Amino acid sequence: MVPDVSTGDFTKMLCLRCARRIVSPRSISKYEGFKRYLNFRAAFTNVVKISFKKMDGIIRDNLPMSAFRNKKWWKNSSSSVHAKAWLDAGWRMQEVNLEEGYVVFQKAKNAQTRSRRKKRSRERVKKPFTPAPYRFPRRRKISKTKAAKLYARIKNLERKRASMTKYRGSFKPKPAQEKRMYKPEEKPR
Repeated sequence: MVPDVSTGDFTKMLCLRCARRIVSPRSISKYEGFKRYLNFRAAFTNVVKISFKKMDGIIRDNLPMSAFRNKKWWKNSSSSVHAKAWLDAGWRMQEVNLEEGYVVFQKAKNAQTRSRRKKRSRERVKKPFTPAPYRFPRRRKISKTKAAKLYARIKNLERKRASMTKYRGSFKPKPAQEKRMYKPEEKPR
C-alpha cells in the first residue's frame, strides 16, 4: 500500500497495482472500444448497422464533425486511425448514410477470426468426451454460537407464550348497531 500517487495524500492508500495504472496508463486508441465491439459482434453476425449516436457511446467520446459531414471520413483506408480500428477487427465499411446518421459494416471475407477454440480443435482428440465431475456444494454447518442464540430465542418465545394469560371468548370489536341497541352492562338473553 502506498499513498495516493496524484495527491500524495497518506489518508488515501492505494495498492501498488492501482498506483502503477495511475502513473503509467496504457496508451490506447480512442477507437479501441469500437474495435472490441466489432470483435464481439463478429461471433453473431456478418453485417452490423450502427448509428452515430451509439458509436459515440461505444468510443466514449464524440465523433469528429467531419464524420457527420463527410463520406470520405468513413473510407476504408489503413492510414487513418479510426478506419484502422475496424479494419484490424476484420470489418469493412459498406454503406454510410449521413442524413439518417448510421453506418453499415460488413465482415471482410479474408479476415480470420482469432479464436482459442480453433487451436484446440486442430489437436486430435484421443479420448471420447467425458464431462467434468460435478462437485456438490457442501452444506455449511451452523456455528455453535449461532445455534445457541437461536435456541435461546426459541425458548424465550415459548416462555413468553406460556406466561400469557388466556381469556375466554373473543375480543372482536362490537358492531355499531349492537353498541347503539344495548347498554354495555346488559345484553339480551
